Amino acid sequence: MRALLLTALLSTLSAPALAETRIASWNIRNLGWDNGKDYAALAEVGSLFDLIAVQEVMSEEGIGRLEAALEARTGADWDRLCSHLIGRGSYREMYCFTWRADRVTWVEGAVVYTDDRDLFAREPFSAVFETHDRVRFLAATLHAIYGEDVAGREAEARALRAYHDWLRASFPGLPVLLMGDFNLPPTNPAWAPLGEVAFPLIREGATTISTTDGRFANLYDNIWVDVGADLPISGYGRVEFPGQILGISHEAARERVSDHIPVYVTLAAGASARFAPNDVEGGRIGVQAGTEGAAPTAAPAGSEADASGPIIGNARSKVYHLPGCPSYDAVGAGNRRPFASEAEALSAGYRRAGNC
Repeated sequence: MRALLLTALLSTLSAPALAETRIASWNIRNLGWDNGKDYAALAEVGSLFDLIAVQEVMSEEGIGRLEAALEARTGADWDRLCSHLIGRGSYREMYCFTWRADRVTWVEGAVVYTDDRDLFAREPFSAVFETHDRVRFLAATLHAIYGEDVAGREAEARALRAYHDWLRASFPGLPVLLMGDFNLPPTNPAWAPLGEVAFPLIREGATTISTTDGRFANLYDNIWVDVGADLPISGYGRVEFPGQILGISHEAARERVSDHIPVYVTLAAGASARFAPNDVEGGRIGVQAGTEGAAPTAAPAGSEADASGPIIGNARSKVYHLPGCPSYDAVGAGNRRPFASEAEALSAGYRRAGNC
């Protein structure tokens, strides 16, 4: 059975074809501590990708061992770029990018955000990369605060709008991929400010590994993409590696690999350059696998206004919100414009909110 699952999975997640680049985000729990990490297993999963934004890197030794394991697994050279150790208290960690040198090039930047208002427990880290087929983008990564205080996580989520605006101003013209472990699901209302300009790719399933085999707990890891980004996005997904890649139990995965699974986005030459929130659809073959989507020609099923209220447009931002979406009630009275359907909103020049 495992062989059948692995064959089906690798039909989707094999080494990318020449014109494809797969970019991942992965919280590798406490990478670099003396905690019995299985680096061969990490490389088995990591070899599916061309560039990985890694959170929870605890030492240079840890990321160095991962890089060496990836090189041994793939037979290719890998490079890495890391921040310094970041954190408010005694607990600190690094952000790192590691990538296949024959498929991705680091262009510029190795920037830890100057957080003069102390909004983030661990300030985000960013750099500019280019794929082998000359697609250039800005990759940014964050490991959000965690703990009993959910309000602290929500404050960081709201602060990411200002960070995103800063990225766009600092690197004009470059599409942004904001990746990481956000410790909040994408449905939380705190995402409303960022949702005006970006949207999360992963909306189904979960990314933290529970102790029960086959069950995943929370959708915390994600990749946020600019609305209307000029990126040739052909796919996205989440890789449930314990059973379908490594054939190990959840307990073993949590102990020797990580308590998070990777999420990814695929860029492919010739794919649709305009990828909108409505294009995000989920399939499932061992992972959640999205594929290239065309702009909808009609309003999606269930999008008409109903008894819960009309569709509300924001006349200032030209974004519309469906009843029940996180920002539906947040539009100011002076900017509210009702619509009877999504088709009506689209024809009026509005676009759907990224967090809806």
